[in-house]
Amino acid sequence: MPRRRDALDFAVLGALVEGPLHGYELRKHLASVLGPFRALSFGSLYPCLRRLQAQGLISEASVDALRRSRIVYSVTQAGGSAFAEWANRPSPDAWDDTAFETHFAFFSSTETKARLRILEGRRTRLEERLAATREAMTRRRDRADAYVRRLQEHALDTLEHELAWLTETITLEHKNN
Repeated sequence: MPRRRDALDFAVLGALVEGPLHGYELRKHLASVLGPFRALSFGSLYPCLRRLQAQGLISEASVDALRRSRIVYSVTQAGGSAFAEWANRPSPDAWDDTAFETHFAFFSSTETKARLRILEGRRTRLEERLAATREAMTRRRDRADAYVRRLQEHALDTLEHELAWLTETITLEHKNN
């Protein structure tokens, strides 16, 4: 199972591939790319930056900005290579809940074949989840209270909506390539 930390590492490298940023800019950029539902605290970001720097994937430089010095982070050649490898690795981790949206946010850096494999893997994963949810609802229908049934219905709606979106995205990907 992929770790949130891995997805964060990838997202930070992806943002820095686009150009150097200081911590606040990086956090703001990631929030805009990954969306409001993926909260990113400085308590997660700075340990990630230290970890990537220790691995030689990013570097830092001090830049003087109005009255105070700021640290600006840049991706190294090794970091760029690691990002490209991660972006183009269509493994089950790529379509898991933890990493899929992060992968998708950086699909412009991903080769067509890998994009399609990730999208199709995600669709298969959700189809399996949808079937399991339907079976559980059928099996427990008599024992579930009204709130549990409403929650299960919401889960079905959410899965069906994402599956429709994935199918449309896959169709568009095939048309564009």
